[in-house]
Amino acid sequence: MIRVFIADDHSLFRTGLQQILARHPDLCVVGEAGTGADALRGIREAECDVLLLDITMPGRGGLDILKDVRRESPDVAILILSMHPEDQFAIRVLKAGASGYVSKESAADELIAAIRKVASGGRYVSAALAEKLAFAIGRNPEFPPHHMLSEREFQVVQMLATGMKLIEIADMLNLSEKTITTYRARILEKLHLHTNAELVHYAIDHKLIE
Repeated sequence: MIRVFIADDHSLFRTGLQQILARHPDLCVVGEAGTGADALRGIREAECDVLLLDITMPGRGGLDILKDVRRESPDVAILILSMHPEDQFAIRVLKAGASGYVSKESAADELIAAIRKVASGGRYVSAALAEKLAFAIGRNPEFPPHHMLSEREFQVVQMLATGMKLIEIADMLNLSEKTITTYRARILEKLHLHTNAELVHYAIDHKLIE
């Protein structure tokens, strides 16, 4: 029996996932959460083999939760679910410690296959992404500049691109406004941009925000 914990901020989506998993006798949902904090508490209490984690969660982002789970529960396989294009995010989450990445637009059969694979100790990406990665390794291309951002810088990019003010970002991340200003300057330099407007266009063009 593969014990699954679901962390996603949309209750209807969590319900749909439970209904899909209930059709398979080797899968069992042992808990669910709508925020990152609730997910961490739930995982501590429920014994699970696989965490289905939305990369975009209220409060602390999915990448931060991923790192906490990896540190506190290293035996739990983490399968990221997201609406974001996998070619933009999958490499990042795999490097951060995820076991796999599945688009929310994927078919149910693909999700089930991904859960079973990561539960057995493997890693999962779609066949299309695997082909792209193999091609990239062979060609050794230059990745887009945002791949050079740290996880925190990437998080700030997404917040800035949605129109959040520096003080709002600082409050949400429990950092000073001066620190966020420094992150912004560093981000613009790494992305070869000059203004917030250019950053918004970059994020939209590269599908870094929903």
